[in-house]
Parts: sequence; structure tokens; C-alpha cells
Amino acid sequence: MDAALAKALRVFWSKGYEGASMADLTEAMGINRPSLYAAFGNKEGLFRKALDLYTGGPYPTSIAALEEPTARAAAEALLRSTAELSTDPSTPPGCLLVHGALVVGDASEAMRKELASRREGVLDAVERRFQRALEDGDLPADTDPADLARFVMAVSNGIAVHAAGGADREELQRTVDAAMRAWPAGD
Repeated sequence: MDAALAKALRVFWSKGYEGASMADLTEAMGINRPSLYAAFGNKEGLFRKALDLYTGGPYPTSIAALEEPTARAAAEALLRSTAELSTDPSTPPGCLLVHGALVVGDASEAMRKELASRREGVLDAVERRFQRALEDGDLPADTDPADLARFVMAVSNGIAVHAAGGADREELQRTVDAAMRAWPAGD
């Protein structure tokens, strides 16, 4: 089942939640619909399991960036990691948490909310890191950690969208360079 779930993850990552049809999923997984339903309940259950696999796979590399010794280094590592992961030739381009929900209709509202919640979790982790940096004097006193976290995540999500649209790694690394030039400077 782990191998089948990994194959379903690639389908969702490539096509998004709504774009992945049951036929796409069962074909990629090498199982029939009754087996899919028996193992995962339904497409939504399969997607949630695929998200869990995703957040246990490439995703922690980005979150580990928050352990860098300075807030600036953490932000830059997070953005560079996003550019690397989003353009890794061994995986679909972009980020499942970002583009998996870009085209989701009313029938898939629960999945849109699930993805938004998981992205919010990343934003919260980044904000906590920046709050700690502010308290440690690693950021200028007038820095708003929430605003800075939203800025970094907007750039990160944008990198993922551009990667899914065909931008190459070098272009995205230049985007990181530009974002880091906007980093708050002290007095």
C-alpha cells in the first residue's frame, strides 16, 4: 500500500486534487476502485493520506531551514529549499500544498480548507521563528514577525507556482536573491 500511496501522491502533486480523476489514481496505483475505497475510504481519504506522506517527505527539509542560527539565514534557507524542491527533476514541479488547491471548486471545499490549514501551519512556524528572533535582538525592533512571515511565505508560495509553470531553478534562485535584498535592516 505504501508504494500505491506514493504513486497517488505523484498524481495529486501533478494534477491537483480536482484534476486527479479516480481513473488516473487507480491506474497509477495499479488497483481497482473497490480496492481504493477499501484501503482509503474515498478520494478525499486518499488525498489526506497522500498529504501526510508529502509532509513527511520533502516538506520537512523546508521546515528544517527554520533551525538556522539567524532569522535571515532561516528565511533564505527556506526560500532556497523551496526553489530546490519545486524544481527537483525526480518530483512534479511546484508544491502540492500550494498548487493542489489552486483550482478547487465548491465540491472540494473541504480539501481547499485542508490545504489552507496545512499552509497556515507553515506560516505559524515561520512567524514563531521570527518572533523568537525579534526577542533575541536578531531582527530590528520595529519588525512585525507576522508581516515578515507572510512576506516570506508569499515569496515561497510564488516560487512554487512559478516552478509549476515552468520556471527553472536558476530563475527561482534569482527570485530568492531579490527577496533577500528586501530583508529588514537594523539601524
